Amino acid sequence: MTLKLRSLEALAGKLIVSAQAYPGEPMRDPRTMAQVASSAVIGGAAGIRVQGIADIQFTRSAVEVPVIGLWKDGHDGVFITPTLRHALACANAGAHIVAIDGTRRERPDGLTLAETIAGIHAESNALVMADCGSLDDALAAVAAGTDVVGTTLAGYTGERPKTDGPDLELIASIAASTVDVPLIAEGRIHTPAQARGALDAGAFAVVVGTAITHPASITSWFDAALR
Repeated sequence: MTLKLRSLEALAGKLIVSAQAYPGEPMRDPRTMAQVASSAVIGGAAGIRVQGIADIQFTRSAVEVPVIGLWKDGHDGVFITPTLRHALACANAGAHIVAIDGTRRERPDGLTLAETIAGIHAESNALVMADCGSLDDALAAVAAGTDVVGTTLAGYTGERPKTDGPDLELIASIAASTVDVPLIAEGRIHTPAQARGALDAGAFAVVVGTAITHPASITSWFDAALR
C-alpha cells in the first residue's frame, strides 16, 4: 500500500507533469518515463502523472513528489482506470492519487462511480482524482466522494466541444461550483501562458503532458510551422 498523502497543499498553484508515451513508441518504457519524470521534477514539477503499473512503480522510486497513477485499458469509452480492479492495482503500485474515469458513463465492471471511489478509499490509502468531461460530471463526482476533480476528458465525451487549448470556460464553471474539492486543469495545455490562464480561471493545479514530455508531438509542431 502507498503511504497516505495527507494533504494536497503541496500541489496548490503548482505544475503537475504527465509523463506518458504511447504503445509502440521508442520511449514506451517504464524506466524512460521515470527518467522523464525525474527531469520534470528538477525543472519544478510539484507532482507527476503516469500511466501503467510499472511506470507508477518506477516513478515512485525515482521522485519524491506526489504521483498520480492511472491505467489505460482500451481506447474508447471508459478506459482511464475503468474498474475498481484497475484502480486498486494503481494504488498498490504506489500511486498517491489514483486517476479514474470520472464521467457519468457506465463502467465496465458495473459499479457506480460512488461505489468505485468508496472501494478505493476502503481498500487503499490512495486519494481519488475523477477525470471529468463536463460540469455535470464534476458535480456527480463530488457527490460520489472524489478527492479531486480534473478536466482531463473535456472535449472527448461528446458533452463539450474540443477547444484548441484548455477549456477555460469549463475550468471556471467547475471551480466556482466545487469550491470544497480541488480542481486540477488538464487537457490541451500547450504553452506557459495557457497554464497560467488555467490557474487564473480557478484551477487548484495544472497538468501539462504532451507539450513537455512527448517529443514526437513537439517536433511535429515545429515541423508544421516551417512547412
